[in-house]
Amino acid sequence: PEGLSFPPFCLLTQPRNPPMKAFQDYYPENVSHCYGCGSNNHHGHQIKTFWEGEETVTRFKPEPFHTSVPGYAYGGLIASLIDCHSTGTAAAAMYRSEGREMGTLPPFRFVTGSLHVDFLKPTPLDATLEIRGRVKEIKGRKVVAETTVMVAGVITARGSVVAVQMPDSFGQA
Repeated sequence: PEGLSFPPFCLLTQPRNPPMKAFQDYYPENVSHCYGCGSNNHHGHQIKTFWEGEETVTRFKPEPFHTSVPGYAYGGLIASLIDCHSTGTAAAAMYRSEGREMGTLPPFRFVTGSLHVDFLKPTPLDATLEIRGRVKEIKGRKVVAETTVMVAGVITARGSVVAVQMPDSFGQA
């Protein structure tokens, strides 16, 4: 139409606000193989965790093969999600506590020192799970995170993780 002008094609293909990177997107390649959160594990969950204020959040949609009994997710999935969400929370919290941007060197990557899960209600299989975490303590190379799994605002599981910073030698062949 007359009087309308259009930006160059390249501007049409660029997002106005590029999507925010998840914590897991900053993990070094040599330690990105975890079944729950590793971007290099194409058979895994590949969860994505972000800050929302002082909490961390992951949203995950279970697949039919995550069934325990018809209609419900198996407990191992729930424990895995709590575990990997919490270690991602630990990494992001450590960067934040040092006033550093995610992905700056040296990298922070955590493994599970302790995992405790309380299953409060059966977790439906046909809904998006919302996993939320809070940092309870940072002490040296350890971070304690408390995490909940919710469906439609109802808490179905709660967990506590002691995450331990990986030694620099982890991931070396």
